[in-house]
Amino acid sequence: MASTLSPSTVTGTLSPPEMSERIRNAADISVIVIYFMVVMAVGLWAMLKTNRGTVGGFFLAGRDMTWWPEICSLGLQMGASLFASNIGSGHFVGLTGTGAASGIATATFEWNALLLLLVLGWFFVPIYIKAGVMTMPEYLRKRFGGKRLQIYLSVLSLFICVALRISSDIFSGAIFIKLALGLDLYLAIFILLAITAIYTITGGLASVIYTDTLQTIIMLIGSFILMGYAFAEVGGYESFTEKYMNAIPSIVEGDNLTISPKCYTPQADSFHIFRDAVTGDIPWPGMVFGMTIVAVWYWCTDQVIVQRCLSGKDMSHVKAACIMCGYLKLLPMFLMVMPGMISRILYTEKVACVVPSECVKHCGIEVGCTNYAYPVMVLELMPDGLRGLMLSVMLASLMSSMTSIFNSASTLFTMDLYTKIRKQASEKELLITGRLFIILLIVISILWVPLVQVSQNGQLLHYIESISSYLGPPIAAVFLLAIFCKRVNEQGAFWGLVVGLVIGLIRMIAEFAYGTGSCLAASNCPKIICGVHYLYFAIILFFVSLLVILGISLLTKPIPDLHLYRLCWALRNSKEERIDLDAEEKRHEEADNDVDEDNAEEPRGCLRKAYDLFCGLQKKSPKMSKEEEEPRKRS
Repeated sequence: MASTLSPSTVTGTLSPPEMSERIRNAADISVIVIYFMVVMAVGLWAMLKTNRGTVGGFFLAGRDMTWWPEICSLGLQMGASLFASNIGSGHFVGLTGTGAASGIATATFEWNALLLLLVLGWFFVPIYIKAGVMTMPEYLRKRFGGKRLQIYLSVLSLFICVALRISSDIFSGAIFIKLALGLDLYLAIFILLAITAIYTITGGLASVIYTDTLQTIIMLIGSFILMGYAFAEVGGYESFTEKYMNAIPSIVEGDNLTISPKCYTPQADSFHIFRDAVTGDIPWPGMVFGMTIVAVWYWCTDQVIVQRCLSGKDMSHVKAACIMCGYLKLLPMFLMVMPGMISRILYTEKVACVVPSECVKHCGIEVGCTNYAYPVMVLELMPDGLRGLMLSVMLASLMSSMTSIFNSASTLFTMDLYTKIRKQASEKELLITGRLFIILLIVISILWVPLVQVSQNGQLLHYIESISSYLGPPIAAVFLLAIFCKRVNEQGAFWGLVVGLVIGLIRMIAEFAYGTGSCLAASNCPKIICGVHYLYFAIILFFVSLLVILGISLLTKPIPDLHLYRLCWALRNSKEERIDLDAEEKRHEEADNDVDEDNAEEPRGCLRKAYDLFCGLQKKSPKMSKEEEEPRKRS
């Protein structure tokens, strides 16, 4: 389990001066500048090439994405975007850090995606496309009727974006930027988020997907090069396995602490995938079942991931993208986990420090420096030029994750929440709202950084996975039953989500309040709340939510089939006309929506025309399609 210290025990992070100087040479700076120029050029090209003047054009790339890129015959556009959206700087920092601390089992967090990506492409996406939805809350609205499920999931998804994804990615990206460039933390984050936001706001999903394709190529090339350097430095695989088990820091006493050898000695099962069900840090039943449940939530129901598939040209491209992304998910074991373990071998004193005062000296954090395993190796091991390339890789992973999150969160807010406030919002208003909300997310992200600094865990990956285990299983249960069990109704789904959220929040808040403990100090959290491993907790939470949903649904009236055609698996191929559960409400609103707000053509000067082109707000953009009109009519 990840270790957490209270805010009072965490000191401000310090950047070792010798590290910050390593990136300041002409070769590295040239590579970084060229990288940014290419990324901005691709974003600008996508901005001018695609139609961003409609809701579908901005949020779903006009539903015209293919699984191969139009800019590079060797790439795989949607598959690359799926992979890049998932692999962020949190992976480079979290996977390598946990790999350095505990071994290869960390890779199983990535490998369970192989199965779930197939489930996404073959079972979930066909239903979403037949339902004609843009967002996951919108699917719940169609499937169950009413507004509360749609609003509930929209708000919860936005909370997860800020509290989990944005915070972890910015924190991990800041680690590398501070070590590499020696910049002020907030200046570095502000510049990075500003550049990221420009092509997200201007280009919409199409720009995000095109730049993701480029960034995936950069990530893979840079990571493969570093892996080669790492294995060459350590002496090959056999030498790697032997030296890792002996990577023990020389300073294991100090600060008037009695430190157990298990706190600084590599685990005996470091090279085992399946670990003890009771004492293992990643117990095998939790890995097989708990991880899979969390993966159903992330890969099959999360807006960031599903939105990539909804932009597909047809189902064959969607399935090909899922297969391609599945193959790419095999790589983190070799590109991140093992290099993290090698970093512990090469820089044992820094990466594997255990005495708090020594850890503060090396990375400024008392709880440990495993999160610095990858950045330290890049700065110490790579030659000039390649070091700049690897910084670009880290920036690429951070930016691709941020763009995906910003675009998807903007879609959630605009289509599922804003249309409840402004029922008659024009298309132009929705587009402007989506862009302004991205700016708001950036502000919140910057304000969240101090909270991340004082609540950071010893291992970032365990923090990410534990929070996911407390919030994701109820959502996974609702979507699985919504698609595969037509007997489930709105009452069951809503109260299942509420009960699951309450139970998950109790565990999460308790861990924030008491801390999860560390090898040096146990947590005071009551065993009845925190005594169960978070992967086991995910299993319990999933089945509790499942029972509540089924129980309440069976005690209340079922939804007639005429409201469920093409919304669940049993009725997916029905040709019957579906009557939406909120059809009566929609009829009352359609008359008001027929008014064309753009009848009057206003004279526009050169500056206004340039502004409209930049933001995709051209007057003569195509009208919204029937599918794009649907979210506006539901409120």
